[in-house]
Amino acid sequence: MRLMLLTAGTRGDVEPFAALARHAASRGHDVRLALPDDAPAPDGVDTVPLGLDVRRVLAPAGRTPWRLVRHVRAEVRPAMRRMFAAAVRETIAFDPDVVVHHPLVLSAPMVADTLGVPRVLAEFAPVATPSERFPAAGGPTATRDLGSYNRSTYAVPRTAARLFDADVARAAAELPSGRRPDGRSPSRATLMAVSPTLLPRPDDWPERVHQTGAWYEDATAASLDTAVADFLRAGPFVVASFGSMATGDASARGSAIVAAARAHGLRVLLVTGWGGLALPEACAGADVLAVRSVPFDAVLPGAALAVHHGGAGTSHAVARAGVPAVVVPVTADQPFWAAQLHRQGVAAAPVPLRRLSVDALVPAMADARSRQERATEVGGLMRQEHGVRRAVDVLESL
Repeated sequence: MRLMLLTAGTRGDVEPFAALARHAASRGHDVRLALPDDAPAPDGVDTVPLGLDVRRVLAPAGRTPWRLVRHVRAEVRPAMRRMFAAAVRETIAFDPDVVVHHPLVLSAPMVADTLGVPRVLAEFAPVATPSERFPAAGGPTATRDLGSYNRSTYAVPRTAARLFDADVARAAAELPSGRRPDGRSPSRATLMAVSPTLLPRPDDWPERVHQTGAWYEDATAASLDTAVADFLRAGPFVVASFGSMATGDASARGSAIVAAARAHGLRVLLVTGWGGLALPEACAGADVLAVRSVPFDAVLPGAALAVHHGGAGTSHAVARAGVPAVVVPVTADQPFWAAQLHRQGVAAAPVPLRRLSVDALVPAMADARSRQERATEVGGLMRQEHGVRRAVDVLESL
C-alpha cells in the first residue's frame, strides 16, 4: 500500500507517527510522513513539511486576553491555514491508497474523499471518539466523571475544530476540482494509540475503533551522551521533564524539583525541553545534570521516579518503563492523563501547576515511590502491547 501519514503537534505527536512509518515501511509499504517544519526529520523516513512551526504557535508573547487574541490572529490561524493547504497538496502529490491522520489535520477528510480512498483517524487520547465511561481528554471536565453526561463533553473538541472550518474550506483550492466535496465520509477506522493497561477499553466504543496500545519502535534503546551515562550510573535519580510546556517560571519549577529530590536523597536529570524547566545557578551541584533533550527509552528504565507534565507521549513512556511518577499537568489532555495514572496506581495524586512547590513535591514523591510495585507490573504489561504492529495490521485489513 501507499500510506500517507499526516501529523501535527509536538514531539509526542510526531514520534509515534515516525514509529508507525518505519514499521509500515519494514513490512513493504510505501510510506510518506507529513509533519511540522520544526520537528526533527526521523532517519529513514520519507518526510514532507506542513508549513507549521509548532513552537512558534505555542509561544504567545504574553498571557493577557488581548495578547492571546492577537497571537491567534497573527500566528495560529495563518499557521493552521498553511498546514491544512499543505496537507491537501502533499497528499494529492503522493496519491496514496490510505490516508492516516492526526485529529488536528482537519483537511485530511476532504482530500481522502476527493481521492476516493479510505482515511483512518489516529488518536493519542480520546478526544474524537465519544464514550459515556469517561469525559473527553481535554477541556474543563477532563478529570470529572459526569456519568451519562460524559458523552456530551466530546462536543468541546468538535466545536473547537469548527472554528477553523473557513480555513479548511480555503485549503480546497489545492484540490484538483478547486472546491470542497459535498458531504464528508466517516473514517474507515480509528487507531486509538492508547494503552489498554492505562485506559481500559470502554464497552461503548464501536468496532471500527482499534485500541492498539501506544506506538513505539521495537529497536533497542538509543545510545547516551557520555556525560549523561556517567551521571545516571552515579546513584538513584529522578527524571524531570515538562516537554514543550514553557509557560510560567521555569527556574522556580526546576528549583522546587531539585530541592524535593534532594530531600529524598535522589539526584536529578533535568530535561529542559522547550524551556519548561531551568536550573538556577544556586541549585547547581554534582547531583544535578540539566540537558535539553534525551532519549526517554534510554534513561527512564533506570529512574527511581519521574516528574512530568502528563502529555500522552510522556505518560505512556514513563509508565511503560515501569517508573512511578509525580504529574504536574499544564493544559490540553494532561489533566486527563494525570488523573488516569493516579487511578491506575502508578502516580501520586496530581500536583496542580499553581501549587508546585517543595512542600507539595516532597510528600508527592514519597507517595509515588511507594507505588513502585504497581508501576513495575504496569510497565511489564505495556511492553507486551506492540502498538505499531497492531496498527499496521489494521491498515492492511482495510
